[in-house]
Formats: sequence, C-alpha cells, structure tokens
Amino acid sequence: MNTRQLLDREDIRRAMTRIAHQIVERNAGIGGLVLVGIRRRGLPLAHRIAAALHEIERGSIAVGVLDITLYRDDLSLRGPAPIVHATSIPIDITDRTVILVDDVLYTGRTARAALDALSDIGRPARVQLAVLIDRGHRELPIHADYVGRIIPTARDERIETLLTEVDQTEDRVILVRGEA
Repeated sequence: MNTRQLLDREDIRRAMTRIAHQIVERNAGIGGLVLVGIRRRGLPLAHRIAAALHEIERGSIAVGVLDITLYRDDLSLRGPAPIVHATSIPIDITDRTVILVDDVLYTGRTARAALDALSDIGRPARVQLAVLIDRGHRELPIHADYVGRIIPTARDERIETLLTEVDQTEDRVILVRGEA
C-alpha cells in the first residue's frame, strides 16, 4: 500500500477557516444557517466550521448530525444488519439554509442520500454543501458549494481523512494508492 500525506493539521484548519469565510460572504452573515455534519467525519468538521464562524461573526450557529445509513443506495451491499445511529438537529430546519458538511466528495451518492434524509426532517429554504476534499469522479449531478481542497484522483486511489475526534490520531488527509 502506497500512501502520501496531502494535508496536515494546519492545512485542515486553514481550509475550515476559508470555508467559514466563504459561508459568511455567500450568505451575508450566519443568520438563518444550520450546519449539519454527515455522520462520522462530517460532524467534527461541522463543529470546526462553527467555531471559525463564531470567531468571524461573534455569533453562534446550530450544529446537528445526520445519519444517512438507511438512505444509501448501496445498503444491500453493506451487509445484513447496518448500524443506524441517531440523527440530531437541535433546531427546526424549515425555511433555514442548511449547510451539509462532509469530509470527501466523490461520486455524489452520500450527498444525495443526505438530501433525501433532510427532506424527511423538514423543508429547508436551501441546502448548500461544504466538503474538505473534492476528489472528482461524480456519478450524480452534485457539486460542493464550499471546498477545502480539490484533489484529482484515480479510481484505484482512496482519500482517508483522519481526525482527532473520530480516529484518536493526528489530523491529516492521506492518499492511498493501489486500492479501490
């Protein structure tokens, strides 16, 4: 297995800060916004963006978590009993701008599943997507509104995001070659 580090802790911090500034600019502040992290690594990234938004705007923003397990189109391929975790969004998303947050945008299928899950919760005024890495290879017409870094990859490569909140290791993003 051939690996190469793409981002370190400081690179990730700068990307989250840049995304936060772009969110403020595009939405004219943080009023009416809700950050929703897609379960696992999207949630800590959403909290990091919220902290950066607090530094910029001196206001707080609601952060929730979305579990998309039952909305995946590959559910039958994931084994007989998928583990479903709680979805928890602290405020009503109806008529608000929801910013979905995930670590890597690849085929677009995770984002599509998240959109389906959100529609069962409420009717946001609009939905935006923020990702740390966009690696290309879309299978669905999905694009990110905010991207930390665009990293073109081959199909036999994999991007791994390691975050202290999930992986109990240092923050970093690595490229793994030779595995699908």
